[in-house]
Amino acid sequence: MKESIGFLRQFVRQPLSVGAIAPSSKWLARAMVEWGDLHKADAVAELGPGTGPFTRAILDAIDPKTLFLAFEVNVDFAARLQERFPAVTVYPDSAERLREYFVQHGKEQVDAVLSGLPWASLPIEVQTSVMQAVVETLRPGGTFATFAYIHALGLPNARRFGKRLESLFGSVERSSIVWRNLPPAFVYRCRK
Repeated sequence: MKESIGFLRQFVRQPLSVGAIAPSSKWLARAMVEWGDLHKADAVAELGPGTGPFTRAILDAIDPKTLFLAFEVNVDFAARLQERFPAVTVYPDSAERLREYFVQHGKEQVDAVLSGLPWASLPIEVQTSVMQAVVETLRPGGTFATFAYIHALGLPNARRFGKRLESLFGSVERSSIVWRNLPPAFVYRCRK
């Protein structure tokens, strides 16, 4: 409950960067990680982890030796996330710098990127630069997972984003709708 209240406060303060009124559910987190062979990954990135519902699911899915970096521009969320999950290196910075941070850790490419970013509310320039960083950082055959709320699918930015995914990845699939999330959502599952 405390986490949900804190999340709602951040949404009220920064609705475009937070993008939701409540943290993602464990059911949506499960849909994000249940594919893509995370247990075999050498390096994984999480974009926009917020309060960490996907972070917990990723940690449960990966090997303890996997390099796991998270990128959260909201400094309050980033600080709480680092405290809550000390096994994850959290950068309070934009996902646009994804590759740069992995190179600092000795990794030219990563196996998987999972994103909780609010794509439909991001300006098109930010969508473009973040997706460019994702594609440049993913190894061939690497996976990218993100989600969309079903009510936002008609928004112009959301439609453009779906088309962008299809142009950037060799395959793009949608999960079934996760009704046990506020609001209901589905996962885009993309492979480079």
